[in-house]
Amino acid sequence: MLDDISLAPNHAGSEDEGSGPEGGHPLFASAPSSVGFKKLRKRLVREMRETIETHGMVRPGARWLIGISGGKDSYSLLALLHDLKWRGLLPVDLLACNLDQGQPNFPKHILPEWLDRFGIEHRIEYQDTYSIVTDKLPENATYCSLCSRLRRGHLYRIAREEGCEALVLGHHREDCLETFFMNLFHGGRLAAMPAKLVNDEGDLMVLRPLIRSAEDDLARFAEAMAFPIIPCDLCGSQDGLQRNVTKAMLDDLEKRFPGRKAVMMRALAHARPSHLLDPSLFDFASLRPDQALDS
Repeated sequence: MLDDISLAPNHAGSEDEGSGPEGGHPLFASAPSSVGFKKLRKRLVREMRETIETHGMVRPGARWLIGISGGKDSYSLLALLHDLKWRGLLPVDLLACNLDQGQPNFPKHILPEWLDRFGIEHRIEYQDTYSIVTDKLPENATYCSLCSRLRRGHLYRIAREEGCEALVLGHHREDCLETFFMNLFHGGRLAAMPAKLVNDEGDLMVLRPLIRSAEDDLARFAEAMAFPIIPCDLCGSQDGLQRNVTKAMLDDLEKRFPGRKAVMMRALAHARPSHLLDPSLFDFASLRPDQALDS
């Protein structure tokens, strides 16, 4: 059982870092003082803390690279991680990183100015992956997969260069569910988006502390915090993406049956191999009447 999370600091010297009537990291200096926002902030912090503790993400003294794109999810990730750190509940060093991928009209000044304003350690990296994507794929092709692979490769490299043991990403509950159903419908496998994994090279962790948090909550949080959102001009207009279709299906299901997304997330955390069909996960061949199934 986790202790209740208050808005008071939990480490020495935090009074100098706090600002605003409730205290906190300077990011929260202009945060709303409404009861609704306080509850939202507290819920998101609790969900993040539970995810971090459940999956054993923290090694005290480690360094994390936080991928920040300029979207609502990565801004929220960065703010909530700093909120946890201010409370004395996250004993790691944080380095924010934006990968400028060379998209036309990308406002290069927004993120550096915003990060400097709040004294957040960061690195801005320029790599023209936009030209690679548009050169290799036809105009009507789906860009996301190649763009993501190129971006992830550069972020891994930067994490190594900066002495980070983990790359931390802002994927949320809806990302996890959409991935599960896309794998189910199109990939023929049961796989979602884990909160913690090791990269293919085996030298870095990939962490998703927001994986239990609802996208709507993060959108409301980002709006209340007035983050300077930067839209993705590369693929934001590709309306035919399978992920968009899957997202619409899940949103419709949630609208007709409220709470179903939360139920599905609980299901992903309570798998029963003996009730599936994969012999690599359960030894069906040697199962006998006097043997109890896994619970």
